[in-house]
Amino acid sequence: MLSERRLQVLRAIVQDYVGTEEPVGSKALTERHNLGVSPATVRNDMAALEDEGFIAQPHTSAGRIPTDKGYRLFVDKLAGVKPMTGPERRAIQNFLDGAVDLDDVVARTVRLLAQLTRQVAVVQYPSLTRSTVRHVELLSLAPARVMLVLITDTGRVEQRMVDCPAPFGESPLADLRARLNSRIAGRRFADVPHLVEDLPEAFDVEDRGTVATVLSTLLETLVEENEERLMIGGTANLTRFGHDFPLTIRPVLEALEEQVVLLKLLGEAGDSGMTVRIGHENAYEGLNSTSVVSVGYGSGGEAVAKLGVVGPTRMDYPGTMGAVRAVARYVGQILAES
Repeated sequence: MLSERRLQVLRAIVQDYVGTEEPVGSKALTERHNLGVSPATVRNDMAALEDEGFIAQPHTSAGRIPTDKGYRLFVDKLAGVKPMTGPERRAIQNFLDGAVDLDDVVARTVRLLAQLTRQVAVVQYPSLTRSTVRHVELLSLAPARVMLVLITDTGRVEQRMVDCPAPFGESPLADLRARLNSRIAGRRFADVPHLVEDLPEAFDVEDRGTVATVLSTLLETLVEENEERLMIGGTANLTRFGHDFPLTIRPVLEALEEQVVLLKLLGEAGDSGMTVRIGHENAYEGLNSTSVVSVGYGSGGEAVAKLGVVGPTRMDYPGTMGAVRAVARYVGQILAES
């Protein structure tokens, strides 16, 4: 266990290195921070921190920089989440309130996160498997063709064309629409199959085939895996941190192009808590020089997806964590009200 004083020294090193981009020496630490001890004592503390792997000496510089292990201790023990100011919160709310649909919400969220943090922003679309049905609409396009529109509680809209085995009149179509919504509106997707399994029996024999076809299309829509979509923005921000990436930024850019990699980085949608993965904690080798800050968002108390940012390990963790958490909270409010 590190002493309280050495924890203070580590905090000061992280703060100075993030702010100045320069390796930090003992003299600078004692001048900038009220540590209450002599430069010689700070040097001893820095030597101990280096021996334990929390800081390292780059090249022949007299200063030290935090390691992944040092950043991890900083985040876990020393970094509070920096709250957003009143003007910042109003700016977030005003920017997101103008969204017209789910795609617009996600696009605005990506732009906003990238601007606030000056990092790469990643936003996952709400997962269908964690959603509930808000409404099902059935529209007759031809005597034997129906459009099925599924609207979720997160504002997501899925449309499917249904080719019916026989003509289907307006009256049975209206009856099916009413029966469907009375049974499944407000219910979780996982509950829908057993709620509608006996529905064809409520219709005349000649219409049961069509009802079964419509229900089959509905159930296919509920289980499709196309919900694993995300949007990314602010990649150009990484060019400001070129010297933070060893040799080249290329492996980072290649990793950001892999949607599967990004989804794994964000983590499970159901986990709504703040997650910070630092450097080599990221399983994908191309992102070993980055940190990922992510959090779940959703309406009510349950997360339906994740959002977050990717940037160099030398990032403002308190500020980034505060921005990510604040944006997630506002996106959740918008989904709840939509």
